Amino acid sequence: MAALTRITHKAHLPFPATTAATGRSKPRAARIRMSLQENGPSLAVVGVTGAVGQEFLSVLSDRDFPYRSIKMLASKRSAGKRMTFEDREYVVEELKADSFEGVDIALFSAGGSISKEFGPIAAEKGTIVVDNSSAFRMVEGVPLVIPEVNPEAMEGIRLGTGKGALLANPNCSTIICLMAATPLHRRAKVVRMVVSTYQAASGAGAAAMEELELQTREVLEGKPPTCKIFGQQYAFNLFSHNAPVLSNGYNEEEMKLVKETRKIWNDSNVKVTATCIRVPVMRAHAESVNLQFENPLDEEAAKDILKNAPGVVVIDDRAANHFPTPLEVSNKDDVAVGRIRRDVSQDGNYGLDIFVCGDQIRKGAALNAVQIAEMLL
Repeated sequence: MAALTRITHKAHLPFPATTAATGRSKPRAARIRMSLQENGPSLAVVGVTGAVGQEFLSVLSDRDFPYRSIKMLASKRSAGKRMTFEDREYVVEELKADSFEGVDIALFSAGGSISKEFGPIAAEKGTIVVDNSSAFRMVEGVPLVIPEVNPEAMEGIRLGTGKGALLANPNCSTIICLMAATPLHRRAKVVRMVVSTYQAASGAGAAAMEELELQTREVLEGKPPTCKIFGQQYAFNLFSHNAPVLSNGYNEEEMKLVKETRKIWNDSNVKVTATCIRVPVMRAHAESVNLQFENPLDEEAAKDILKNAPGVVVIDDRAANHFPTPLEVSNKDDVAVGRIRRDVSQDGNYGLDIFVCGDQIRKGAALNAVQIAEMLL
């Protein structure tokens, strides 16, 4: 990253950003900047130079999140770099144990080991930590939150109490899946869910995105591709997700979907299976989701439910063969759902197939974390 980084803020048409868990569109025209406020909370962004860290800043600005101060924290390697955010220049500070003195909310996206080391330290100092890693997701007593899905998990955690806390952001593929599946689950109760994911480079970080771009150029020029991140060609290829494979044959990414769904839905009996695949797409995940219900739900009723679900947009034009694509949802806040159809392998209206796309860096990570922070205000 260059010594001076300017955070750019992207347009989110045709899906306007939605506020917290309400689904209402935010006006974007002729806005007066109201973010820097004396009565706002003090913030820290941990891992600010990474892909999600940068997106934290973009989302905070896009949503006019109020703050009285903001600390830019990263590794020793990045310390000293200068960044411009909302027309003010900041110096990136090295993350240390004393970095959280006086910090109300800390947004973490610096990897699980950093979160495990510094998250509890921050919480002990009275900071509410919203962590984007897998470090605390399955820890009993740590809320695992998608604001549109299970806001009740955060009950009792608020600013101004003087108490710190740990809050976990679910895995990106879980968030994108459950944004679409949960409204249907509330109506008809999902008893089994089969998920196949098509996951973008952004899930492996900025370096993976850069390597995909580099490999694409190299392959088109007839050169051998540079394979540092995944150890194999990514451009014009796809492969099983690079997460470690466990003794049961599933990889860690797939088991995250299984375990996190059960925790978020507070249902240890729901059956979930997943196959996760890396595809050469830059920043938005796609997921094929098959749902089996306890109670009947026909496809037209499902479409109506999804059209009214917060943070969801339906793209389902059979005549034009137009359905969600990763490109359409890139840099967007909403999750798009289409291919909504009855599962013909099941009798009656007890099964549906849907296809879901969502921006991995925004709703799959940064936006969800900032929405959690908004619920603390």
